[in-house]
Amino acid sequence: MDLEKLLTDRLAPAFATVAGEPVEPVVRRSQRADFQSDAALALARRLGRPPRAIATEVLQLAELADLCSAAELSGPGFLNLTVADDALAGLVSALATDPRLGVPLAAAPETVVVDYSAPNVAKEMHVGHLRSTVIGDAAARLLEWLGHRVLRANHLGDWGTPFGMLIEHLADLGEAEAAQELSMGDLDSFYKAARVKFDADEAFRERSRLRVVALQGGDPATLRLWRLLVEQSERYFLTVYDLLDVTLTERDFHGESSYNDLLAPVVEDLDRLGLLRESDGAACVFPPGSMGRDGKPLPLIVRKSDGGYGYPATDLAAIRQRTGTLGATRLLYVVGLPQRRHFEMVYAAAAQAGWLVPPARAEHVGFGSILGPDGRMLRSRAGGSVKLVGLLEEAIARATALARERNPELGEAEAAEVGRAVGIGALKYADLSSDRHKDYVLDWERILSLDGNTAPYLQYAYSRVRSIFRRAGVAARPEAGILLAESAERALAFELIGFGRVVDEVAENLEFHHLTGYLYRLAAAFSAFYERCPVLRADGPVRESRLVLSDVTARVLRQGLYLLGIRTPERM
Repeated sequence: MDLEKLLTDRLAPAFATVAGEPVEPVVRRSQRADFQSDAALALARRLGRPPRAIATEVLQLAELADLCSAAELSGPGFLNLTVADDALAGLVSALATDPRLGVPLAAAPETVVVDYSAPNVAKEMHVGHLRSTVIGDAAARLLEWLGHRVLRANHLGDWGTPFGMLIEHLADLGEAEAAQELSMGDLDSFYKAARVKFDADEAFRERSRLRVVALQGGDPATLRLWRLLVEQSERYFLTVYDLLDVTLTERDFHGESSYNDLLAPVVEDLDRLGLLRESDGAACVFPPGSMGRDGKPLPLIVRKSDGGYGYPATDLAAIRQRTGTLGATRLLYVVGLPQRRHFEMVYAAAAQAGWLVPPARAEHVGFGSILGPDGRMLRSRAGGSVKLVGLLEEAIARATALARERNPELGEAEAAEVGRAVGIGALKYADLSSDRHKDYVLDWERILSLDGNTAPYLQYAYSRVRSIFRRAGVAARPEAGILLAESAERALAFELIGFGRVVDEVAENLEFHHLTGYLYRLAAAFSAFYERCPVLRADGPVRESRLVLSDVTARVLRQGLYLLGIRTPERM
């Protein structure tokens, strides 16, 4: 389905014959033709021959007659390639009859763990959780669609010293009252009340410390209170995930506590392998290449001087379990960029220990921050973190108002459904259409616009295609022949056949702005086609062809947006 690959495969043998060794043809889209190869220029110096002479010989040897209507020499040695209409039409016809739209299942499926979202028990999810949740869910959806076995890991913060304070506060309130307060979703109030008591009351502080000891010692009564705290928090998290329309479920919760029994064996193994060294009373690993600003090796603290375990021990235990027990060969950690050094050191230590060796590999899928219109970290009017639920509800409210304004014919229920799809879609798309390594500004007017590279623009393009078929009262016939007489038809066809290539690319690098960019170009190409090429007013084979082009466009838009976690309303 990939024209660049097809042309590359045809040119490569010719270049190899001329050069006497394999040569990359370097085929890319061109403004002078459909595609261009400039490999002859780079090869000229190596062979000591004029690039035009090399390009001429390659043209004589390459088998391009069935793919290209024109293959010409240009400038100092460029090869300009114009794809034949019937070849292009044949590729679109193949897409029309392929349920997977030219994207095959992975030839070698892997077990992939995607570690994302990771809220803390008894704390509200805030805007800082949005990027991890949205990017991680898109990665899980994409890799799953390609046929990989995807294991979602929602690494909850559900263990550690703060839980002594939280459990003691729960005990003071009484289980029934605490459960009611937590079930209302105001986790921050619960946490802040516990913190106030901890800071002001020495007796409460002491009880909290004793409660930590009881928790770590497995005291049944304390564990029961802890489970209540975790369960109520998980219920709240699930309501947020439902609103955000992500695929995380209760089966995907994997708290820090689940690794508790694995921490001592991790330390024992590291010691047995000779990787542990003492530093200021703590047991540490010094991964190769990890140096501080002072030029001294940086320690990864596995067991603290007081005998407690930190995040590195939990992360190492997780890697050991995911590769050893689960058989995962690709581990994705969707965590903010400030944690990059931490993960580099953890991966290096896991490799030293033999828990992360080929074919297994771990990737930090890092991302920047969400900024407000002032260019600073997005904050509430009170100056605190913006609650994620509040942000989602605002997006839905704004989008619902726009839907009612633009289409008064929508009923109340349909307007609410469209508002949710557009509002949540706009937030997700704003995140995924940005280079994840960079910060981006959350601008409501821009992300909800029906013009430009936004989710509403793509959703509207999809609904516009569906309106063609509602008016026609017929379905496209995938087996109908494709005719590409107009330049807008041809441009749309080129965008359609590029879907498989961009999906493969994004599955490898997880740079979702490449997929959003592709979908935007496709929607723009369809808009030009829609304006210049009447569909329902056309006759006979031309009408049938344009119906197929429209249908494949809708299918690609729907599938592409699904991979991003964005719904496609039939009407807007």
